Amino acid sequence: MTSKGNSTDCTGRLRRLGALVRKEALQIVRDPSSILIAFVLPFILIFLFGYGVSLDTTRTRIGLVVEETTPSAQDLAASFRASRYFDVIDGHDRREFEEALVLGRVRGIVVIPSTFATDLAGRRPAAIQVLVDGAEPNTASFVQNYARGVVATWAAVRASETASAPVGIAVEQRFWFNPELASRYFLVPGAIAIVMTLVGTLLTSLVIAREWERGTMEALMATPVSAAELLMGKILPYFVLALAAMTLCVGLAVFLFGVPFRGSLVALYGLSAAFLMPALGQGLLISAVTKNQFLASQLALMSGFLPAFLLSGFLFEINSMPAPIRWLTLIVPARYLIPSLQSVFLAGDIWSMFLPAIAVMAGMGLVLFALAARNTAKRIA
Repeated sequence: MTSKGNSTDCTGRLRRLGALVRKEALQIVRDPSSILIAFVLPFILIFLFGYGVSLDTTRTRIGLVVEETTPSAQDLAASFRASRYFDVIDGHDRREFEEALVLGRVRGIVVIPSTFATDLAGRRPAAIQVLVDGAEPNTASFVQNYARGVVATWAAVRASETASAPVGIAVEQRFWFNPELASRYFLVPGAIAIVMTLVGTLLTSLVIAREWERGTMEALMATPVSAAELLMGKILPYFVLALAAMTLCVGLAVFLFGVPFRGSLVALYGLSAAFLMPALGQGLLISAVTKNQFLASQLALMSGFLPAFLLSGFLFEINSMPAPIRWLTLIVPARYLIPSLQSVFLAGDIWSMFLPAIAVMAGMGLVLFALAARNTAKRIA
């Protein structure tokens, strides 16, 4: 008799859960904002990070001043013009480019002085001058480093042709996983994590808040639905929706932007499912605490999107942050997803890295779900 009662009770729970899932799925289909956030917003973000945002410094415009017409100076100037990193504007006096440097029309001025050939002939150090705008430290550092590289390459070729200097030690560089050092190869996988944060946290933060605003929460209170069943019925459709948005983004990354995918689908979906647990749990907790959709959306953006964007290592290196901020990043779920996603795309399956990340994200999700269920139960009671 007890077994039959338990079976009937389990069947009733499954029927209630199925009805809640169906109700929420129909609500998603009928709500244009959910479709826009889940499918249109990922398109926009992926295009922005794939095309609009780039950390690659190529074809940087510089002014090139050659103060003498000797063959060696002209040969070095030709090396600058042939470099794929520089867009060269020629001049005869550095003062021609001072205003352009101030206004940002050029990012640096390279001066080959009138004593260049004389110093070379006398076997003295031949220096060139590189003027950069220190207001943009990253660009200034790139211009200086690339200018040094052009000069070093030119000097090595000249030494090999003239046998004027002994052969030194040659450093051969190899870049694993991303030989071209293309920034989109790590920006686009990171953008996928940002999209999943928005879809998971923002949409679910509006769920229960919307029920309170529309007055339908009172009707749900009159049913035998428990807090756990209510939350499960709310999150399952959004879990599937977030995975669909992630799949769309992965397709765009691979087929549109040419980002290599060297891992497995098992690792990709396993990491994504683990990340959605804290993302959905955070959204549900926000929606359970607030009764206003506007407030819920603002809290979701402040507590979900901004930390994922700024404190996950997506754009800014975590190790370079102050110690208190580094400790704060430990509670940001995207911190564990983004490096793992980048590894899935560029390196392949590294389970020794994935399994701890999955465990941490799943643990965060369980804590957030428990808090959301407790808060919802109190309100229903």
